[in-house]
Amino acid sequence: MAQEAGLEGVGAEVVGEPGARGMEKGGARAAGSRGVVVFLALSFGLTWLWLLFARRGLGLPAVNPLLQLPYALGPGIVAVVVRRWVTKEGFADAGLRLRLREAWPYWIIAWLGPLGIAAASVALAAALGLWEPDLAPLGEVLSGLPGWAGVAALMLVVPVLTPLYCGEEFGWTSYLRPRLFGGRTVPSVLATGLIWAVWHFPLAFIGYVEFRDRAVGLAAWTASFLVQEVLLWWLYRRSGSVWVASLAHSGNNMVLFLLVGQLLGSPGAGMSALATTVLPTLVMAPLAVLCLLDRSLRAHAS
Repeated sequence: MAQEAGLEGVGAEVVGEPGARGMEKGGARAAGSRGVVVFLALSFGLTWLWLLFARRGLGLPAVNPLLQLPYALGPGIVAVVVRRWVTKEGFADAGLRLRLREAWPYWIIAWLGPLGIAAASVALAAALGLWEPDLAPLGEVLSGLPGWAGVAALMLVVPVLTPLYCGEEFGWTSYLRPRLFGGRTVPSVLATGLIWAVWHFPLAFIGYVEFRDRAVGLAAWTASFLVQEVLLWWLYRRSGSVWVASLAHSGNNMVLFLLVGQLLGSPGAGMSALATTVLPTLVMAPLAVLCLLDRSLRAHAS
């Protein structure tokens, strides 16, 4: 098939494990639809029920780590359960090796990339006349620290929080993505990004983020998740390690969206219309450019 031919064609450029192609064609497909159905049912059911219980039953605010942690780790825990006890396929294709020596360029890209995309996003906002350049709000990122020190501290925190974000990446990018549409790149990546976005939707109803126009806001949010998933998949595929994608995911949350939100509007609940609706679009633009510039992504789409 055309998609698989594209994978083979760029195989020499892929840094991933020798079994990467087997991951796409063998074990992932052999698990069949049963594992996917169970994974999706448990990932959505358990985590959405937890959000409801945590907000209504325990009264936890949406930004409380005690609410967010079980939610974020949920897909990864479910993927372990499915691999171990439902399909019994094991973890050979899970990308759990760090691969620090083989994939070090992608570790660097995953760590520094979100900061670069944040800079590109606010530069685009300024060029479009949506933002008057002012870096003073960065001084509020971490109380008591000047802006540059706050940004540096966030960059150091990103690797520390990477294991937490592996809960999502181990579930969505490592487990689910290769099992959708037979692992064919374009449909499986788009489907995973869409599913990942919908999984986040309850956060817009419990006070984690507030959209003035919820329909428009969720549509922009969904588009940003789709583009993020393309690059998370790219990092996972090229590095052969789910930890690299998890590092980038951590950076997206702790650096990219936090800094852009801080500069374009107050982060968290009550964000301005610019920060909640236009912000995902501004972030999506440089991400989309990166997708278009990478020839291996274009090859997979051909």
